[in-house]
Amino acid sequence: MRFVVFFLVCCLTGSALFAEMPAAVTPFDAPDPTAVQTPDGFYAFTTGRGIQILYSKDLLRWERKGRVFAENVPQWAKERIPGSNSIWAPDIVFHNGLYHIYYSVSTFGGQRSLIGLAVNKTLDPESPDYAWEDRGIVLESHPEHTDYNAIDSAFFVDDDAKAYLLWGSYWTGIKGVEVDAKTGKPFKYKDGELKIPADYRTVANRGQDEDQSIEAAYVIKRSGFYYLFTSRGNCCDGVKSDYRIVLGRGKSPLGPYFDKDGKRLDKGGGTLFLASDEKWKGPGHNGILRTKDGKDYLFLHAYDADNAKAGRLMQVRPLSTLTIFF
Repeated sequence: MRFVVFFLVCCLTGSALFAEMPAAVTPFDAPDPTAVQTPDGFYAFTTGRGIQILYSKDLLRWERKGRVFAENVPQWAKERIPGSNSIWAPDIVFHNGLYHIYYSVSTFGGQRSLIGLAVNKTLDPESPDYAWEDRGIVLESHPEHTDYNAIDSAFFVDDDAKAYLLWGSYWTGIKGVEVDAKTGKPFKYKDGELKIPADYRTVANRGQDEDQSIEAAYVIKRSGFYYLFTSRGNCCDGVKSDYRIVLGRGKSPLGPYFDKDGKRLDKGGGTLFLASDEKWKGPGHNGILRTKDGKDYLFLHAYDADNAKAGRLMQVRPLSTLTIFF
């Protein structure tokens, strides 16, 4: 069955959806970006040692503004995940009067991973209230105890004030669970020493007949529907990267989500949203920022085909509203 939806894209070519060309690109490595607007401007957070912080007054010019943690990885997390030397895939959101940043600690290709949480009253480093409080572990994964990998978290608060956390990479895909809106952590964990949330579910999975990769969930709600973005492909191989963004639509934050052909994302489905072009290779791991004036911007990373050695550059792409057949 076909149905008309409102969606955040600027143009439609064939069956693939594409966002507008980037309005801003950092000249330096800034993978897995997430952003928020504050009274004094815009802050973006990216993968890096201690979590890299970027700042902009206008969404066009970005500068480095230090890092969340003085250490490359908090000592408690480094002890829990031996071999970790940087923090991956942060997710920033303003909730209950505090800026919440979820972050991942892992090693490349490993399933022994964790997601942590830190909060701050302000993001302005000049404010006397500026201080990051690390609230420790949210959940974790272990190859002998879980069917997921605990990285790439995405925190979502619905209109009814219920909160949800999505996470996951490879293995059996993207997971999700309702969490306590006050603490930002699962209501209940399974028995044992590991922080494995009870009652989590699969929200999206890698397909059997196509690319076996999936990661980097992100959820938005528009016009009464929920849209789940995930990334597939190889994120980190320069101009050879085939990273790309796919999406689905659902009626609940935890799904089920369906692509344009009606295939469930937890069965391997996903409608292509953004892929490589001649200039930008491996676009993915996106977040979406809605500004106070109601405009939407897509944050993601990609390689510049003319300067791949610069790394995964953060892009800011304006998004427009279109009526499409989804």
